Amino acid sequence: MKPGTKPKPTSLKLIEGNRGKRAMNQKEPKTTPALPSAPPHLTADALEEWNRVAVWLHRIGLLSEVDRAALAAYAQAYGRWVQAERAIAKMAEKDQLTGGLMIKTSNGNAIQNPLVGTANKAAADMMRYAAEFGMTPSARTRIAAETPAESEDPADRFFG
Repeated sequence: MKPGTKPKPTSLKLIEGNRGKRAMNQKEPKTTPALPSAPPHLTADALEEWNRVAVWLHRIGLLSEVDRAALAAYAQAYGRWVQAERAIAKMAEKDQLTGGLMIKTSNGNAIQNPLVGTANKAAADMMRYAAEFGMTPSARTRIAAETPAESEDPADRFFG
């Protein structure tokens, strides 16, 4: 039996709206929006993706220091996906028949290239993490984030 719908963080309820008018969790731990530094173990592709999405997530208030590992997992899954797809594309240059999707075993049997499974698993992981941060078209429909002000000074939000 599948578990029920997982609870939604209060910050997302505030952004999306509380359609069910259920009571908000007053004891939920509060985090301060922050732009955490990228972990040193990220691959080059993963680091590039981290830098691309972290600023956006921070700007709309969905990123804090405690989210570092989850964002790193997303970025690393992205990096694995890119690496596997590049390897498949390189194999496809030599294999016009299957485009690198199939390989021959030592017995001469044709099987799916293990890189296809690696790419599929990394893509599935990446999409699961992306949805957690509202980075899919479907997830974004549930978020009504405010457009950031032109000014970078936080005091301007209160006095400006």
